[in-house]
Amino acid sequence: MLRTLSLLIVFISISSCSVFKPIPQPRIEFRGFWVATVVNIDWPKNGNDSVEKQKRDFTEILDFYQDLNFNTAIVQIRTAGDAIYDSNHAPWSRFLTGTEGEVSTSKSTLLKWMIHETHNRGMEFHAWLNPYRATFDLKTEILSETHDYNLHPDWMLKYGKKYYYDPGLPEVQQKMVSVIDEVVSNYDIDAIHFDDYFYPYRIHGEVFQDSISYYNCALPNQNLEDWRRSNIDSLIKKSHDVIKTRKPWVQFGVSPFGVWKNKSTDPKGSDTKAGQTTYADLYADPLLWMEKGWLDYLIPQVYWSMELPVASHRKIVNWWSSQSQNTNLYIGNGPYKIRNNSDTAWDNKKELPNQISYSREKNIVKGNAFFSAKSLMKDNADVVKYLKRKYYKEPSLPPVSTFAVPKAKSFTVPKSIRKSNDAIQLKFDDQESIRYVMVYPSGKNEKAIYPLKKLITKVSVENGEEVILPFKILGKRKYVALTFIDFYGRESQPIIVHLNKLSRENPARI
Repeated sequence: MLRTLSLLIVFISISSCSVFKPIPQPRIEFRGFWVATVVNIDWPKNGNDSVEKQKRDFTEILDFYQDLNFNTAIVQIRTAGDAIYDSNHAPWSRFLTGTEGEVSTSKSTLLKWMIHETHNRGMEFHAWLNPYRATFDLKTEILSETHDYNLHPDWMLKYGKKYYYDPGLPEVQQKMVSVIDEVVSNYDIDAIHFDDYFYPYRIHGEVFQDSISYYNCALPNQNLEDWRRSNIDSLIKKSHDVIKTRKPWVQFGVSPFGVWKNKSTDPKGSDTKAGQTTYADLYADPLLWMEKGWLDYLIPQVYWSMELPVASHRKIVNWWSSQSQNTNLYIGNGPYKIRNNSDTAWDNKKELPNQISYSREKNIVKGNAFFSAKSLMKDNADVVKYLKRKYYKEPSLPPVSTFAVPKAKSFTVPKSIRKSNDAIQLKFDDQESIRYVMVYPSGKNEKAIYPLKKLITKVSVENGEEVILPFKILGKRKYVALTFIDFYGRESQPIIVHLNKLSRENPARI
């Protein structure tokens, strides 16, 4: 009897222990990964590779993160005054083509293919642009004749071992807005994304020589620091405005350096000792951009370990959580540091998972993004396995922007649903408002919400009037539930389809 009682006590103790509680799997969560093209960090591996190899390498990245249930690819399409797409404002990037300004016919439509492949895997495509870096080094002889360094030398400022666009020149700002306008107008992207490079990171002993543009362009009594910040503020506002004018559903996100200000210089700052800050050194003020409603999301780069004394991941996430307003807040994580950093905290396979767990504890934080794509693909398989088993076991949907127009357009449900010999065919009157069709197993009566872990398939809606759902995917089910995700990322109410009652002659009308 005593032995039975003891076993019962042990069982109850184990069952109630928090370590055995399943980790929540959020239905809505941003899960992004940065694909850096500059100097071929992530992709392509070499600009001289054939288009076939570049496509294989890109799909390898997508497939890896699809298996990890990520939902957003942040792909760098402008690295340093160049483009990995056909542009009227920049030469072809040598990181894609091997030689700047030259491209083979086979690569000329690669970006559209990349967006298509990303959407086909149920992921968003965020086009990442670096606005002000003009060159990656001082080898200006390799630049195309159509690079702005050659076309507009008066726009360029040498600082360290690179050239930069002068952010203080109105014509430079207009050029950047034109670049964004071109991308948004011509490509089916889900967002425009800026990283942390605004004014360059400070170099000891060097001066950023923008005194002439300051003299010519600053307002009376405006000091240099405030003028520089006003230039970045202007770019952010103008970028937001042109994006929303062209396609209101396309989001605008920025990933600033993780420390806004140290508390030692401003009581409002974070309890950190960062050597540089986004406000004082990069002249960027994300708090203002959030306040003004110029961003759909913000991803501070919090690439430090949880308890690093000078810049604790925990403290910085707390700080951004307390400052966030009018936008979705995600956290940028640095898996590139795993077992590859002087901070030994990164040797622990649970450092990154602990950061994900901490983000989820903050209701204001809506997800995470990893820099960079390759960091988990070749090494640290144990960390990947742990993340997949514990944190990313189930798929999730990206959050909807806080600025999504509530009644921009009503959902377009299918005009009809027909059955052919081997598939279900959905026909729409207007597909422009629908990004995906979601298919769930169902009974006769619909549910309010269907769990994503039960999702049968998520089908990208391309140009045309039909969506095909093969029976080999649907199986022998009697009922399925369909929901529709629009370009803003909003999921519609479900509709039930009785598969056995469908025919080509008697389609279901919704």
